[in-house]
Amino acid sequence: MLSESQRAKAVESLLESHRTKVQGVRPSEMFPDIEIADSYAISSAVAEAKVTQGQKIIGHKIGLTSKAMQASSKINEPDYGYLFDDLVLSDGAKVPFESFCVPRVEPELTFILKEPLKGPGVGLIDVMRATEWVVPSIEIIDARVTEPRKIFDTVADNGAAAGIVLGGRPVRPEDVDLRWVGAIFYRNSEIEETGLAAGVLGHPAMAIAWLANKLGPFGTQLEPGHLMLSGSFTRPVWANKGDTLHADFGPLGGVAVQFV
Repeated sequence: MLSESQRAKAVESLLESHRTKVQGVRPSEMFPDIEIADSYAISSAVAEAKVTQGQKIIGHKIGLTSKAMQASSKINEPDYGYLFDDLVLSDGAKVPFESFCVPRVEPELTFILKEPLKGPGVGLIDVMRATEWVVPSIEIIDARVTEPRKIFDTVADNGAAAGIVLGGRPVRPEDVDLRWVGAIFYRNSEIEETGLAAGVLGHPAMAIAWLANKLGPFGTQLEPGHLMLSGSFTRPVWANKGDTLHADFGPLGGVAVQFV
């Protein structure tokens, strides 16, 4: 476990990388004895600093929800980070490439809550009842620390959250079998990835249940109106300057973002 001064040093480094868009030293490189609890504490401290700067927390993101991604990170559960109001983009947004260090993108489903959720004991049906809309989305992720990153670094870096593009056709959770929602992910008209939402813990709503149960013991609940990114069901796709990334969700429409 790290000391408060060590955690503060990691927080300062991450905030500097957010400001300059230049990757900083990995927390695991700075402090080889770092633990997951340290990483979440660092992530929370960065979030508190952003709120102090005027940003607003509007939800959470959940990552590493597929078995393949968990195995690659040598963990056995997902991770989570915070979503801020300045991360939300509209379909077709043109974003400056220089606003990121090394951007990548993923197709995901965003759950918008109408009722609070608080663990323990939250299950799939509880999430479905508490959800008002499910929205096709693209998440922009960005590594504010250098490679080779470890899970400690990703968690400390707010799960690499850097943007969320909302689009397509929002649906009520009961109007479609969310397990079978698919996406064809294009970069500049070339197919890069395909996948099904069932790759997210068997059902994307289970990611939201996991988070509610993870945060419940700390007295935290998922709030009405908050956005919950349920996790990618494909591998991340690199974004270069000039690229247009388009996720085709079939009957649920498409979402696109361009890096300029």
